[in-house]
Amino acid sequence: MRKPPLPLIIVVVAIVVFVVLRVTRPTPDAVEPSERSWRVETLAIQPQAMQPRLTLYGQLESPERFTVVAPLAGRIGELPVRDGQLVAEGELMVALDEADIAPRLLEAEADLADAEAQLASERAGQRNDQRALQLEQRILTNAEAALARMQRLVDRELAPRAELDNAEDTQERAALTVANRQRSIDTFTHREASLQARIKRAASALESMQRDAERSRFIAPYAAIVSQPQVAVGDQVNANQALFELYPLDGMEVRAVVPQVYSQAYLQALAEGVPISAQTLDEPIVEMTLVRIAGRADAGGVEALFRLDQPAPGLRVGSLLALSATRPMRENSVALPHSALYGNDTVYALEDGRMQRLTVERLGETRDAEGERRVLVGSDELQAGMEIIITHLPNAMQGLKVDTADDDEEQP
Repeated sequence: MRKPPLPLIIVVVAIVVFVVLRVTRPTPDAVEPSERSWRVETLAIQPQAMQPRLTLYGQLESPERFTVVAPLAGRIGELPVRDGQLVAEGELMVALDEADIAPRLLEAEADLADAEAQLASERAGQRNDQRALQLEQRILTNAEAALARMQRLVDRELAPRAELDNAEDTQERAALTVANRQRSIDTFTHREASLQARIKRAASALESMQRDAERSRFIAPYAAIVSQPQVAVGDQVNANQALFELYPLDGMEVRAVVPQVYSQAYLQALAEGVPISAQTLDEPIVEMTLVRIAGRADAGGVEALFRLDQPAPGLRVGSLLALSATRPMRENSVALPHSALYGNDTVYALEDGRMQRLTVERLGETRDAEGERRVLVGSDELQAGMEIIITHLPNAMQGLKVDTADDDEEQP
């Protein structure tokens, strides 16, 4: 009998070995599918009364800013200040040339002296008229007596008619002199009143000139900042021409627009005396207090005015500032990191290892003890001791399984 070829034997043996191995292989344990868990961080909350904060943007201004003007026409003699310079109280800021001021002051003094001299002369003339009137009345009395005698002589034909005419002329001239003197005396009160009025005008003009002369050397009334100088030494200026602006360090305010949704709360806080504070978000940190609400609003909101609590030499009028302003106190509020908030009204609590959706109201922002910004939320669903998930998950949803580092520590 013929033997099978060796390759065939090898193939048969291999098949047998494969079948034996397949039959005798160990059966693997069944793999049970496990649910994936996401690692998160949580924050235990304690609702309490807190003040939310509102971010506002405003412009720095000074209600006491004013423009320094030239009181008189003349040349600028001194101008020791420059734009943006901080000046101290009592410091000279600008002065007109004295050569332009002194002649006008002398002229005003001369006008007053002339008016006073005329009044004194008029009063002396009045006294002289009163004495002269007595003499002239005696002359008139004598002239009337002489006329009466001459009339009797003419009637008796003891004197010519011409002598009577001369006596009448003498009597009439004496009467006219008395009448003129009496009129001068009677009108003295009017002339005196006119001269007194002239003296008052001259005195007022002198006082005004003296005041303008004093103002021609402008002294800083308080510590202030110089702004927008418009002249230089030697410039010819007119009366009431603007020279530069000046505003004090104290009393500067920030005018910021408050949205309409918050405006009523601010108005009510002011009416009730509830303090509303604010501070700048950028350096330097400046504290300020709400002092009033503007008298007119528009569709964008109403302007609130915050007064700086302390002078800020590093700030200038016109600066744009970002503010964080407090709002009236809200009960049952919780401060959370911004990562805990989904949209504007959703956070998730950790319950039995899963995410539970909670609907909240976004009240604003606040800052923690370290100065970090936090979002302030409120809701009746927030309870003391509740663990709020502060890790922001892109696939967050109701019932999603999560775990924390504390869960790993509890496992054996």
